[in-house]
Amino acid sequence: MDHLDGLHVIYENDDLLAVNKPAGVLVHRPEKGPKASQTENVLTDWIKSRYPEAREVGDEPNLRPGIVHRLDEDTSGIVLIAKNQPTFEYLKGLFQKHEVQKTYIALVRGRMAGRGKIEKPIGLKSGSVKRSVNAPGMKMVKDAVTAYRVLKVLKSGPDIYTLLEVTPQTGRTHQIRVHLAAIGHPIVGDALYGRPKEDKKLGLARQFLHAGAVEFTLADGSRLKIEAELPEDLQDFLRGLHEAKEAEEETVSYD
Repeated sequence: MDHLDGLHVIYENDDLLAVNKPAGVLVHRPEKGPKASQTENVLTDWIKSRYPEAREVGDEPNLRPGIVHRLDEDTSGIVLIAKNQPTFEYLKGLFQKHEVQKTYIALVRGRMAGRGKIEKPIGLKSGSVKRSVNAPGMKMVKDAVTAYRVLKVLKSGPDIYTLLEVTPQTGRTHQIRVHLAAIGHPIVGDALYGRPKEDKKLGLARQFLHAGAVEFTLADGSRLKIEAELPEDLQDFLRGLHEAKEAEEETVSYD
């Protein structure tokens, strides 16, 4: 596979590259389940075709060649890919030490104000793929911290939405989606943690979550920031909303 619709490289050097992944593209094919045999829209197939040197890179190169981190299938934005094993180990170390600053753009239901931090452990619900902050008998519970800042409060008829800049300070599966849903502000279009029946009426084909920037220090000591513009489908959706009067600035902590 040499081409994926909407996928493009936004940064590259001898050791790594960053791609802007469209929504609807799997980062890698799962080992089990209905998508294990998927033949289209898989980022790792594109990597193997375009960057054969990355085929042996990683902890599980057969499954995830060059992949240091991942995005959910319906989340768009930046994915970093290592071209060689030393770069993979270096980037993996940065992620483990939370030294990669990731910034997302999310649209949520309801009015939020100012800025805040959500500190709620996340675990796997028993017998489910869903994560939760309070389900009885949760497994694999880990601390999770998500900071956010309000960009705009928007409305459509009687409905209010808030556009957020979100910076996860830990890297748990579905972290941003779970945390925002847990405080009563699910991401618009999130079929797993949101309000799918209400969202269906909006005409948005996926969740409004975009990995817009990553910033970290390269092995040579220089600082690198990579940014990916909000995709056209999300920009179009925002154009259909109107700005609402924002609440006064305040800082909120959820724990």
